Amino acid sequence: MRLPTTDSAPISANVAEEEAIRMIRYAIDNGVNYVDSAYVYHSGKSEVVLGKALRNGYRDKVKVATKAPLMLIKTAEDYDKFLDEQLKRLGVDMIDFYLFHGLSKSSWDKVKNQNLLGRAEAALKAGKIGHIGFSFHDRYEVFEEIVNGYDGWSMCQIQYNFMDTDNQAGTKGLKLAASQGLSVVIMEPLLGGKLANPPQEIRKQLKDSGHTGSSADLAFQWLWDQPEVSVVLSGMSTMDQVIGNIQSANKSGSGSLTGMETDLIEKIRNFYKERTAIPCTNCGYCMPCPNSVDIPRNLKLYNDGAMYGSFNEAKRIYYLFLQPEQRAENCIQCKACEEKCPQKITISEWMLKVQEKFR
Repeated sequence: MRLPTTDSAPISANVAEEEAIRMIRYAIDNGVNYVDSAYVYHSGKSEVVLGKALRNGYRDKVKVATKAPLMLIKTAEDYDKFLDEQLKRLGVDMIDFYLFHGLSKSSWDKVKNQNLLGRAEAALKAGKIGHIGFSFHDRYEVFEEIVNGYDGWSMCQIQYNFMDTDNQAGTKGLKLAASQGLSVVIMEPLLGGKLANPPQEIRKQLKDSGHTGSSADLAFQWLWDQPEVSVVLSGMSTMDQVIGNIQSANKSGSGSLTGMETDLIEKIRNFYKERTAIPCTNCGYCMPCPNSVDIPRNLKLYNDGAMYGSFNEAKRIYYLFLQPEQRAENCIQCKACEEKCPQKITISEWMLKVQEKFR
């Protein structure tokens, strides 16, 4: 999703193809054996560029994963239409892992109501795809419902890092999926790069601790230390990032994190948490909102921006993953949620601040 581009926009359609292909092939030549894309990445150019990179024998060296664009699928027939288009874009006869993109409560209902799992099974039988999986963005309870709702899952892709242990699927989801035999692929290991570019206070902690690797390396090692983690994805925009990530992976292993590194991660985690603006624990007592606003998600996105000192990524997620009716702008200040909030948060006031920040 974060291939190099010829303009200042990080995920634009203007992919620097020659450099992107060079990076992908270097990665494969140095041990990377899994590549992940999606129909919508880089406005549709990601799969095209990846397809070019996989020519000249590189296809045989990797497992290819991409995703059915649920946000664009209107009818069951659309599933097959997009799949066929993606096979052509990638220039392959079969996609090893075909995922339902960004499953949430509402999109899971769409999958069930349109019998898209039946379409996926037919594609599997026809040899167009090798495995059925899903990527996920919602609460743990929804993740549990999805994992337990279908016996044919081979894998799942979750957002997970040392700051997201209790967010979305979280550690509970990681262990649940692994316990049921699903391979677990990790996305956002660096929270969109935020954990790789920490504030000066954390850089000092890293230096004082004696940790010789980068902040990105520390975040990767925390993930690879966990035996339930199958694959770690990282969006790389430069060759230096590719080289650095390969070096980090080469020294990784389950159970290899030192006590010093564990303590350091805990200090970094506490530093970020102390910058939290809203004391929301994501308990969900405020829900359901009579006007369909996803209150906990709005508060968390605001907190994310405050914690990491930048609201750009939080704003992107706000418009990408929240339905219009779920956004803070639909709060009517009825204050019904405030009566139920155990933290006594003035939610109606914070909704105005969220709305203003993400406008």
